[in-house]
Amino acid sequence: MNRLLLIALGGAFGSVCRYQLSVWMLAFAGASAEAPPRFPVGTFAVNLLGCLVAGLLAGGIARHGWFTPDVRAMLIVGVMGGFTTFSAFGLETLALLRRGDVEMAAVYVIASVVVGVALAGLGWWVVARG
Repeated sequence: MNRLLLIALGGAFGSVCRYQLSVWMLAFAGASAEAPPRFPVGTFAVNLLGCLVAGLLAGGIARHGWFTPDVRAMLIVGVMGGFTTFSAFGLETLALLRRGDVEMAAVYVIASVVVGVALAGLGWWVVARG
């Protein structure tokens, strides 16, 4: 199958998963798209889970040679590219700053980056340790 088609299919799948997880997290937080929580919990959860899964995939590819190049492209570029929401993260951080909630913006940025990198490292370690 054409690699671009695999990436497109993976991206569609990742986008649907991102949307659904965000909806679930909003419901879990007792919020909705019309009345979002103060902290952007949906995007936060998607970004952290995305970091963990990306770390697991990268670790498995590096250590065990998982997947063919086409499947790797579908998973990393397609699924993970469609799933992760860093652009939404940037826009939500900007919205927090624009409304003057500098402390919440700082918490959001620091927690997303620090915990995300830690989870990517954990994913790598779980799969690639030897």
